[in-house]
Amino acid sequence: MMRVLAVLLALAVAGLAYTLQHASGLRRDLTQAQGIVGTLSAGLESRDKAIARLQDEARTRADQEQALRQAQSQAGALALQRELQIQREHDADESLRAWSAAALPDAAKRLHQRPAFSNARDYLAWLSTRDQLPDPRQ
Repeated sequence: MMRVLAVLLALAVAGLAYTLQHASGLRRDLTQAQGIVGTLSAGLESRDKAIARLQDEARTRADQEQALRQAQSQAGALALQRELQIQREHDADESLRAWSAAALPDAAKRLHQRPAFSNARDYLAWLSTRDQLPDPRQ
């Protein structure tokens, strides 16, 4: 009976040792899993912040684009009003119509004439040698 008790005690000690070793391995696995979960959580949090920041930037850009479109629309309407006003003034004033229909003076025509340039050096040479505008007192 002593032997049976000794064998049972040895088996119990062996089972306990095995259980403790297995529990130690499980603790190690749990610690590693918690570390991985923490890393993944930090990554998810970082991703969520990046998504929120990008959404805010997209909203801001959309608002700015809307403001620009509205400003462009207002500028177009204002330009149209000015063009219509100029046209009304032009149509109403005979002297203005005659002035705008007259040909440009030769000096003004020469301002619009430019040869074709192949490089910047040719353009600079042309600038320094081109005809001067005539003295308006002549």
